[in-house]
Amino acid sequence: MGRQGRNGSRHFTADNIKSYPVQEETTLLPFLLQTLKDKNRTEIKALLGYRHVAIKGKAVTQFDTPLMPGDTVEVNFGRSFYKFNNPQVKVLYEDEWLLVIEKASGLLSVANATSKEKNAFHIMQDYVKHDNPKAELYVCHRLDQYTSGILMFAKNQDLQMELRENWDFYIKERRYICVTERVPEVPEDEIRSYLEENDRMQVHSTDNDVKGKLAITHYRVMQSRGRYALVDVEIMTGRKNQIRVHMAEMGCPIAGDMKYGAETNPGRRLMLHNYRFSFVHPVSGELMRFSLSVPQLFRKLTSNEPVR
Repeated sequence: MGRQGRNGSRHFTADNIKSYPVQEETTLLPFLLQTLKDKNRTEIKALLGYRHVAIKGKAVTQFDTPLMPGDTVEVNFGRSFYKFNNPQVKVLYEDEWLLVIEKASGLLSVANATSKEKNAFHIMQDYVKHDNPKAELYVCHRLDQYTSGILMFAKNQDLQMELRENWDFYIKERRYICVTERVPEVPEDEIRSYLEENDRMQVHSTDNDVKGKLAITHYRVMQSRGRYALVDVEIMTGRKNQIRVHMAEMGCPIAGDMKYGAETNPGRRLMLHNYRFSFVHPVSGELMRFSLSVPQLFRKLTSNEPVR
């Protein structure tokens, strides 16, 4: 496994990559068999199949790729020659057990009835399969489609089940920043209610503690300007649409949240961002902390100071 970079992502050093100059005309498989004498035919085919071999910086998988004198064959013994680049997803951390990403607003966490491939899970499943076509990925939690922020996936099902069944033990902090329409009358408070979902897929608070699930939200107003407030939110429970419902029922819907009563959409998105996520690593026991910056538009809408 590679070393951990300061930004939390996994990196593989140049020591993992070896370069082999081509001296005579041949094809790739015979060249690798002759050059990598400590590898058998099956191992070399695996290196090719998993994109660990490159020519001129580009991964190749065909065993009969022609080689000419002057060519250089590179073999990455750490991971595949694959540069992940997706404008809607950023990898924050990866090890052999977990994958943590930043998801953009507008991207589904998982597939729904109308979108099977344009979701974070499908994108990241393709990502892990570049290293190993047999790799699997499992969803640990979700963010609403138009909420941006931090998502975690497990790389095996047992680990997923361990996290889900003991979520409150492992998860130490989940904080969000949002822009509300109207400024909360009480600058800091805790909201508790039982939430249930109706037939129209809308969540609301109920007095029925049998049908509803307890939801606890702590909020603090950070700054405000005009009709908008920047609000820091920590959730003690993870119910569907929890923050959106609690803010709306307080009379301060999240800007852009037309489903729950917002009147404006200044950012052409739901102004809700999961910026901090902390958990105990279920294998190593290490406390893992991830933080993202507040979107510039959130601060611009709610501050009297110029945003640089």
